[in-house]
Amino acid sequence: MYPAEIVLPMKAELTDNGFEEMISASEVDNTLAEKGTTLVVINSVCGCAAGSCRPGVVMAVQNATKRPDRLATSFAGFDTEAVNQVRTHLLPYPPSSPAIALFKDGQLVTMVERHQIEGRPAQVLAQHLISVFDEFCN
Repeated sequence: MYPAEIVLPMKAELTDNGFEEMISASEVDNTLAEKGTTLVVINSVCGCAAGSCRPGVVMAVQNATKRPDRLATSFAGFDTEAVNQVRTHLLPYPPSSPAIALFKDGQLVTMVERHQIEGRPAQVLAQHLISVFDEFCN
């Protein structure tokens, strides 16, 4: 598990922008059971999380005309119970961190895996997410 001193500032990049933390399996299940759309970010300490994932997600949420109803996040290597539970909802996708998933009425509709985040500028990721929001969000 990563030390809190390292993780908390990285968590704050999302929670300061409206993302609710999910730290237990029951929080994950309750959040994903809600009607509407839920964007879930599995956060990470890696460079692609810092350079592309977190900034791209924040740009998308701030600039989209259609937004998910809920924004949620759990941190890989820190919120272990929650991340493991999120991953059960992401099957058949293999574990990936960082990762971005959009659920609609509890069903996974879009998944962005680490290999789709690595090496992409945050702006490109944001534009992709905005197009996903346009398709699935009200």
